[in-house]
Parts: sequence; C-alpha cells; structure tokens
Amino acid sequence: MAASLGRAVAGFLNRFQTSAPTVRTLPSSNSFSQNIPSCLWNLGRLNHVAIAVPDLEKAQSFYKDVLGAQVSETVALPEHGVYTVFVELGNTKLELLHPLGEKSPIASFLQKNKTGGMHHICIEVDDIKVAMTELKEKKIRILSDEPKIGAHGKPVIFLHPKDCHGVLVELEQA
Repeated sequence: MAASLGRAVAGFLNRFQTSAPTVRTLPSSNSFSQNIPSCLWNLGRLNHVAIAVPDLEKAQSFYKDVLGAQVSETVALPEHGVYTVFVELGNTKLELLHPLGEKSPIASFLQKNKTGGMHHICIEVDDIKVAMTELKEKKIRILSDEPKIGAHGKPVIFLHPKDCHGVLVELEQA
C-alpha cells in the first residue's frame, strides 16, 4: 500500500515538474507598426474633451468651486453656434459647450440628452489640409468642406461619428 502511494505521489510530482508553462508573447512594436499605413500627417496630443451642458453657469461653478479647477471666461462662437468655457486640467482641457442660437448643434444634442454629456474629443494634427485629403481618400466623412476657425483660433474639422466608432472627432491644427 505504501509502495503504491509512493508511486502515485512520485508520478504526480513528476508530471508537475515536467509541465512547462505556456508563454505568450505580444508582437513587438516594430511588427505592430508595420501594419499601420504611413500618413503624410501626424496625430498629436489630446487637446480637449467637449461636454455639452444645459446650464453653463452651473457647470462652470461645479468645476471651479467644487473641484477647484481653473476655468476660463465664457466665449461666444457664433459661427459654431456655441458658447464655450475651458477647464484646465494640466495635461488636457475640458470644453464646456452651451447652445448659442436656435440652430446650434448643441441645442439638438441637448434635446436628445437633457442632462448633457460628452459631445466630442479633439485631437491635434500637424497638417490639417493633408489630413483632410488622406481621410477623404480613406472614405472618412468630414462634416465641412473646409476647416473652420475653432475656439483656440486655429483651423478645425469634425469627422463623422459613424466613421469613428460612434465618437465625434474634432481635429485641430497644432
């Protein structure tokens, strides 16, 4: 009996010692980047995340008085149909958006989202005109024929959310 128990333990230990763990390796960054087509323009940093708000003063107060953030003055952008306020976060910004006029795209967003919510993300690019050309070639819809001047005084374009996995993407000239 002791001999058969000894053989069983020895067999178990033998299997345990000889089994090698499975090691999976991720592809190196070189092989991953080889799958990305080269572009004549480059993405830069995340410039801001835009949030549509039904009450701009209340939202400004929340970020300034409750969270202690540095909050800009309200700026009207009639060509975009919005009031904007920027909240500084150190590594990026939040852009608070409120409707300016009845035809504001933010007004229609707030009709569907009564309490507000994330509206878009903004990413900087080093050459917005070249980016537009290449994105059109890749069948990404751009919501305007030409860049408009955005809240930072720089050219911006918006990419259709249906072409960007449900996210409205703003590209801004760096």
